[in-house]
Amino acid sequence: MEQRRCKPRRARGYLFCCVVAVLLCSVVSAQSRYSISEEVNEGTVVGNIAKDLGLDKSTLEERKYRIVSSNADHLFHVNQNDGVLYVSRKIDREEVCAQSSTCLINLKTVLENPLEVHYVEVEVLDINDHSPIFSERDKRLEISESVLPGARFQLKASRDPDSGQFSVQQYKLSPNDHFRLEVKDKGVYGKIPTLVVQKPLDRETARSHSLVLTALDGGKPPKSGTMNILVNVLDINDNAPVFSKDVDSVMLDENAPIGTTVIQVNATDLDEGANGEVVYSFTNSMNQNILNLFEINPLTGEITVKGLIDYEEKDRYDIEIEASDKGLAPLTTEKSVIIKIVDVNDNAPEIEVTSFSSSIPEDSRPGTTVALISVNDLDSGLNGKVICSVNKNVPFILSPSLKDRMYSLVTKSPLDREKQSHYDVTITAQDAGQPSLSSEKTISVVVSDVNDNSPEFSQSPYTFYVTEGNEPGTSVFSVKAFDRDETDNALISYHILRDGSEDNKVTSFLNINTESGDILALKSFDFETLKTFQFQVVASDSGTPSLSSNVTVNVFILDQNDNAPVILYPVSSNGSAEGVEEIPRNVNAGHLVTKVRAYDADIGYNGWLLFSLQEVTDHSLFGLDRYTGRIRTLRSFTETDEAEHKLVILVKDNGNVSLSATATVMVKVVEPKEAFAASDVKSATKDDEDSNVTFYLMITLGSVSTLFLISIIVLIAMQCSKSTEYTSKYLQETNYDGTLCHSIQYRSGEKRYMLVGPRMSIGSTIVPGSHANTLMLPDRRTPGENALSFMDM
Repeated sequence: MEQRRCKPRRARGYLFCCVVAVLLCSVVSAQSRYSISEEVNEGTVVGNIAKDLGLDKSTLEERKYRIVSSNADHLFHVNQNDGVLYVSRKIDREEVCAQSSTCLINLKTVLENPLEVHYVEVEVLDINDHSPIFSERDKRLEISESVLPGARFQLKASRDPDSGQFSVQQYKLSPNDHFRLEVKDKGVYGKIPTLVVQKPLDRETARSHSLVLTALDGGKPPKSGTMNILVNVLDINDNAPVFSKDVDSVMLDENAPIGTTVIQVNATDLDEGANGEVVYSFTNSMNQNILNLFEINPLTGEITVKGLIDYEEKDRYDIEIEASDKGLAPLTTEKSVIIKIVDVNDNAPEIEVTSFSSSIPEDSRPGTTVALISVNDLDSGLNGKVICSVNKNVPFILSPSLKDRMYSLVTKSPLDREKQSHYDVTITAQDAGQPSLSSEKTISVVVSDVNDNSPEFSQSPYTFYVTEGNEPGTSVFSVKAFDRDETDNALISYHILRDGSEDNKVTSFLNINTESGDILALKSFDFETLKTFQFQVVASDSGTPSLSSNVTVNVFILDQNDNAPVILYPVSSNGSAEGVEEIPRNVNAGHLVTKVRAYDADIGYNGWLLFSLQEVTDHSLFGLDRYTGRIRTLRSFTETDEAEHKLVILVKDNGNVSLSATATVMVKVVEPKEAFAASDVKSATKDDEDSNVTFYLMITLGSVSTLFLISIIVLIAMQCSKSTEYTSKYLQETNYDGTLCHSIQYRSGEKRYMLVGPRMSIGSTIVPGSHANTLMLPDRRTPGENALSFMDM
């Protein structure tokens, strides 16, 4: 609607621009901006104007390219041969721009035939080329010995012509036992140092104290200025002047004649003689501008106007008055006088709101009346003829009424509370006098809500990771939606979408808090049974009619170490993890005795199995590979070695709370001939055992592969149904080698994650907060990286 409203205005603007373009078709302008530091040498290059503006260098001299700015051309000059702008002389930023925060010098350059005007802005950057300066190199203070600790003596601030961080930043006082320094930031008046007595003075001990006040600016290294302070300790003058009031406030008309009395302050001193005579003055913290406007009679305390008082320049002055007695060690008291400047004007138009609706529905049509306005001016003739208007940035206009000086404030475009719920409409009434007087009145219009916004979820879709073994009935995660409407229209309730399908049956074990969006699991999840599922949550507002929206929630179950390792070999006939191995006595070191095989249903570190010798008769004879479970001889047998050895192997996983199992291997050492004779019998027996083990391993591998394929299918379905914003991708493990393991890879954003079984890559790293079940894979893996094996086929 606002665009349609602006079309007539834009059409008039385009017509105006076309007319101006026709009239000024021969003039082309452009603007460039450069920056240089102050105090650079004469001839320093500022910039190549011709290059930056794309001008033809060969025609610069012919077209008389030059600077025509009268106020700044003596600082810079342009070379007509190459269009380069140079510094004509050293520039002192403090001379050109005083203490302005930004120093910009505007140059206007022209080319003739045809005429082209190019504007150049040169910013002069401040450098720390000035040191702080005190107005007084030596300061003498006379302080009575009766002054108590805590007495304060304001000092004149140091001035630094530099600006910003190169101005005065801090003060330091030379080390002493009797005084300390306090600095008060007066804003535009700078930092004001105050000398504070911290230890009682004793004239009989020390008649004077020499101090050095140092002012430092913010340069690196900082520059400094010093002021020598000589404190003379005078004898007792124990009563300071006292003002009747600490703060006085007075009103003063602007343009008051010079010499007008503003206020007369009065202070009394209980002392007699010179110690009781009071002298008034402004404090040292007063800005020079205030001193140019006001003055005080030192004897009477009368403050009078000294300069021109302008309300538009400043409407309030805070003046600090100091009253001192004439004792040998003068005592002083300060008070504040607040002078409020009163704007002087004749009869301005008066605006009165006779009828007003402070609230208007956001679906109100254009032309709806908001308020009735009446305007009155006590003047007559042209001075009493009033023209009313409203500020342009509001969707309201003033419609004249049949009755003179009556207006209706109506809407001119549709309203949208969600974009702006409150308007301050300023009505301006201006008379036709010379000079014209005007007045303004602001009314606040509140746009009331209608239910035109559906709830929006903070995320879409949601992805949550839940550790298996959660406590049933507790909150596992939460969704949150917000509604840009207000009151009941923004009151949101939640429920889970249950369609009764087979894929949605897991929602029967979930419940949601309709008010908070907290989702509770009614049963404990098992990673080995369910790895991931998806459902939808609907958020509805309480408006009439109700509006709603839904969001997809993806849940991934994280593995816990809840399965202990299972010994697959050796296994005896009665089911215990025991076995007997016979080896010839003449075997060499490194001979493979047997291999212990184990399996853990968990994944990641929870399923990473490590083997260790828990019990062995001779540690020098047998060694165990902690990753593969292979048992090998460490040396050759000797005649003194025993013929039978018992090895107890401990197999444990790497969960936070480690689970373990043990296997026992009896190794019998036989003579070579006996070994050959027994090998025929043993081979037949071992063939049967290997067949059984292979059969079980094939069943296990088939089950895991089936579960893996089902997971991949489910994840692909989730990937196809999710929104485009959800970036996780599920991939098949690329280094799967047929061992009893299972893995799920997925990608979220820039990170790649993998849920792995008993085998994982050494190059993988655990993601913090993943409960040691989620691995973040590196982007590249070399072929030489070995996978950590928890069991070997």
